[in-house]
Amino acid sequence: MATVARAFPGFGESDELAKEGRDSRPIRVGGTRVSYADASQILTKATGFMSEYDFTLNPYAGCGFGCTYCYAAFFARDAQKRDNWGYWVDVKQNAVEILRRPRQQAKLDGARIYMSSVTDAYQPIERDLGLTRGLLEIMADGHTPKLVVQTRSPDVTRDIDLFRQIESNGGRVQVNMTVTTDDEDVRKTFEPSCPSNARRIDAIETVHDAGIQSCITLTPLIWAADIDSFADRLIQTGVRKLIIQPFKFTRGKFVAQTREGALKLMAELLNCFAHPAVIEREYMKRYRAARDHLKQAATKHSVWLGEEREGFAPPF
Repeated sequence: MATVARAFPGFGESDELAKEGRDSRPIRVGGTRVSYADASQILTKATGFMSEYDFTLNPYAGCGFGCTYCYAAFFARDAQKRDNWGYWVDVKQNAVEILRRPRQQAKLDGARIYMSSVTDAYQPIERDLGLTRGLLEIMADGHTPKLVVQTRSPDVTRDIDLFRQIESNGGRVQVNMTVTTDDEDVRKTFEPSCPSNARRIDAIETVHDAGIQSCITLTPLIWAADIDSFADRLIQTGVRKLIIQPFKFTRGKFVAQTREGALKLMAELLNCFAHPAVIEREYMKRYRAARDHLKQAATKHSVWLGEEREGFAPPF
């Protein structure tokens, strides 16, 4: 079986690493531990929140971004992985090999695919491995998927050429960029390992300018320090689709428990007593005001705005 290094020479890894093979692949990226294992499948039948799609595609399990609120933590296989979300990534090292199989390629044409539902296909390890790019190369090789790419990484701009190729084949692509705040102090507390939101906005503007259908997902909208200038910047990208949903504070199947530092900061921002129920009540007042402001701005500039699950319905 081909190793990741040999499957993707030229995408992030040097020729020397490709020759040395599996033992030279990264085992740590920043504070994230990386492991490698074979997957049994790569196109997974979509269910639950994503049930209107045909398949979800997750090149990795776990995520080096490790946002404090990430619902995906609850899908970790065991309590230790859930509690250490953000500090581990499992690479599906045979993902490209699986998708190359004729029976798998036959599923691609016309299929509504959401990449990714419980990881980020452009998290930092992707720069070394190019696993996501390898999967996209297969899709771009004459296939016509209806692909939605969800990320919070500016690195998505690397693959504009493949998005264009899929569309030239007759497929469709939409890139969703998650943007959560206009306040870097908030971002550093809630999303300490993520690129700045300003860089993400610049990246989705680049994708849009390249002619790829684009969407900004304010999911969640954690905080807007200056909603007027924030709305203006979002509109200035030229992107004509927004999705919005509130930050969640309580435990639940789709909601990770916010870490203490994040709760404390939110209490300070809202100038309220730091009990989760109080914080949530005051936050929702602020969120609804920001949402209504964004709705008005969107309507004025002919931008479509969807909320929660409605917003994530397949766009084509």
